[in-house]
Amino acid sequence: MSAGEVRVLVVEDDPVAADAHALYVGRVPGFTAVGAVHSLAEATRFLERTRVDLLLLDLGLPDGHGLRFARGLRAAGHPVDVIVVTSARDLAVVRESVSLGVVQYVLKPFAFPTLRERLLRYAEFRQAAGEAAGQDDVDRAMAALRAPRPAELPKGLSAPTLDRVAGQLGAAAEGQTTGGSALAGGVSP
Repeated sequence: MSAGEVRVLVVEDDPVAADAHALYVGRVPGFTAVGAVHSLAEATRFLERTRVDLLLLDLGLPDGHGLRFARGLRAAGHPVDVIVVTSARDLAVVRESVSLGVVQYVLKPFAFPTLRERLLRYAEFRQAAGEAAGQDDVDRAMAALRAPRPAELPKGLSAPTLDRVAGQLGAAAEGQTTGGSALAGGVSP
């Protein structure tokens, strides 16, 4: 592991997801997964003994909410950055995340290209960090995190099809089969 590598701790209660996220991190040049833990208590112990630059933090953990944990880290002056990785789609939670300095917010489930892109944006931000000569430098650093680049969809799935199927599922009164969703959404199953 080189000195310039970003050291990442995965905090995720599902062991299979935690292992997958750690593997994804390891596939991105410049990033190293230094551990995967399944609770906030484990994360606290890990942070006490190991240098970590970035947390991939789930919000729904067995011993508390990830944002309360992030708030505690900030209050204690801990310098670790946070990327939230969650299925929580409530925009109030997203706003609270931003107010706590969360640098990215990734919705589960996601594919490797989505996390890779977020990690690479974060690396651009870290590289741009330092003394700014002017507003342009500040804008470039912030744009590295916030640039509106759409997430990559899995091969064979287009944005209009995804929107149509998501709309159909959202409008359904009860669960649907894949075939039923496809037919109702006007796409081929």
